[in-house]
Amino acid sequence: MDWERVRKNYPGQWVLVEAVDAHSVSGKRILEQLAVLHSFSDSLTAMRSYKEIHKKSPQWELYVLHTDRNSLDISERQWIGIRGNS
Repeated sequence: MDWERVRKNYPGQWVLVEAVDAHSVSGKRILEQLAVLHSFSDSLTAMRSYKEIHKKSPQWELYVLHTDRNSLDISERQWIGIRGNS
């Protein structure tokens, strides 16, 4: 579903989403289609769930977002060096 539908279905909540259809433009991620994996009332629980799922499936493009955001403004990060498995 798109971001507007996520906002409508999960008002005032933190959501853990997978980007199903996304692309990059000028250093920004454009998330066309999202799959809501879970919703939460607090960010701490949302981030714990993110960490757990990311550890099991690191290839998934996951985000924790609050539905009070009118639009998504997600900047890409460039990772330099070696990432450990912690």
